[in-house]
Amino acid sequence: MKSKLWNVIGGLTSHSSVHIAHILNTYKIPQLSYGSFDPVLSDKRQFPSFFSMVPNENEQYEGIVHLLKHFGWNWIGLLISDNESGEAFLRNLQPKLLKNDICIALRKLVPVFKTVRLSEDIYTRLKDIAFAILLSKTNVLLVSGDMQSMLIFWNLINLIFILPSIQLHHFLRHVRFNNSAGDEIFFDDKGNFDPGYDIQNLVTFPNNSFKRVQVGRIDSRAPGGKKFVINEDAIHWNHKFEQVPPYSRCVERCPQGFMKVVQEEAQICCYNCTKCPEGRISVQIDADQCEKCPEDQYSNAGREQCLPKSFSYLSYSEPLGATLTSLTLFFSGILILVAVTFILHWETSIVKANNRNITCILLSSLLLCFLCPLLFIGWPGEVTCFLRQTIFGTVFSISISCILAKTITVVLAFMASKPGNQMRKWLGRRLAGSIIVICSFIQVVICIVWWVTFPPFPEFDMQSQMDKIIAQCNEGSDFMFYIVLAYLGLLASISFTVAFFARKLPDTFNEAKLITFSMLVFCSVWVSFIPAYFSTRGKYMVAVEIFSILASTAGLLGCIFLPKCYIILLKPHLNTKEHLSKRTV
Repeated sequence: MKSKLWNVIGGLTSHSSVHIAHILNTYKIPQLSYGSFDPVLSDKRQFPSFFSMVPNENEQYEGIVHLLKHFGWNWIGLLISDNESGEAFLRNLQPKLLKNDICIALRKLVPVFKTVRLSEDIYTRLKDIAFAILLSKTNVLLVSGDMQSMLIFWNLINLIFILPSIQLHHFLRHVRFNNSAGDEIFFDDKGNFDPGYDIQNLVTFPNNSFKRVQVGRIDSRAPGGKKFVINEDAIHWNHKFEQVPPYSRCVERCPQGFMKVVQEEAQICCYNCTKCPEGRISVQIDADQCEKCPEDQYSNAGREQCLPKSFSYLSYSEPLGATLTSLTLFFSGILILVAVTFILHWETSIVKANNRNITCILLSSLLLCFLCPLLFIGWPGEVTCFLRQTIFGTVFSISISCILAKTITVVLAFMASKPGNQMRKWLGRRLAGSIIVICSFIQVVICIVWWVTFPPFPEFDMQSQMDKIIAQCNEGSDFMFYIVLAYLGLLASISFTVAFFARKLPDTFNEAKLITFSMLVFCSVWVSFIPAYFSTRGKYMVAVEIFSILASTAGLLGCIFLPKCYIILLKPHLNTKEHLSKRTV
């Protein structure tokens, strides 16, 4: 009676299993493999008769990586058997280690006979271990396979040995039972046996005996988040360990607020930690890079949290804003007192001698100049941004035009006082009014062009300061702003020049001396304003402009009107027509 080959068990290596599978597929003879697993053997179109009795090795590699990451070990050593199995183990495991930033500090090939001797006792005692992980005091990692599946399936083969080939194939594809450990045994649709892996803790005793304790499990069939499970409380660490759990890292972890910086020619596990720059944070340990905070947030001092930025603008409630507001009201009050003084002494000689109509216009425009800062303080809205610079330029133009009209009037009056001079016909209200209207109108035209072409608007500057959002007015066109200032400077320069040449006129017309000094103060303030304005940002830039407005306006008020108020209030005997007419150069 001839014997018939029903099935084949083997081979140990993937290489031999592939070759054997090609031959056995021709005769549809089932092949049960207990050795290392090659993924190509899962292709049922090429190998319909191949059945693997070992768990998928990819799950083993993933389990090793999970275990290392769980304990924070990234500086490990590998003992590898010096054969095809060891090469395959390293070839498959190394990319997964590098992908997870785990570095191999020690890699040593161990001859096969030493590997056998090293693990002989383990295999003898632990035939049903999925894999064993041994940790030495130096944290060297040793991973070993076993022959559990082969023992399980020997019993399976004994059960199905009378069965015909076709029935055997059908039986192997649909077999499902529980082994003595309670694990369900079956082949999946690719002919693979995938029961998962137990994580075993080898507990040694003083008499050199040991036992295994299951502390975790790797199961690819478990739902997400439960494929890798470990119970640290069940682990018994070697009492010789100086630290529990053992520490195995090249460098200390980078804390929150820091990021890793890999050194050149160094393994990725050996890195430096650098603090995140301003505006960036890291909330993870060993962060590869710092994340940028949103534009409306900034990083705290520890660089581990983004905080909302506060708005920065010159408000009435803060000390600087309150001080400037108080100065504005104070100087406005002084000007009102000056105006009241002139009104109460309207018919006195010194008031009459200084062109009362122009004086009224000048005092009114100076009051508006003092009140201009109120447009600069507070939240920069659309209306205030649109009006503040143009109103400032217009009212200052009126003030300087009045002073220029006064100066020209003084010069023409002196010239007209000479016998036979024809300048007398130029004197009068029309000349002074025309100067004020024409000079002011030019500035108004400039402002209208500014409004039409590049009107100012409110904006939020989120970049200049890390912890604040600067609420400010964008001037729309800096060039137009410079034109407004330049025109004011031109009017002031003309007034200063005319008044300077008229400063030595007889004392009856000595207002030219006061105008000369007032224009000198005015020009000095605004020349100093330019560098100060461009060297500041945000609310301090606004404060510089307010201070310049108040200082220059106060200079005009003090230089032109306070000397006259002094005579009116404290020296009334000098405020007579006879006294003024007697004064000479």
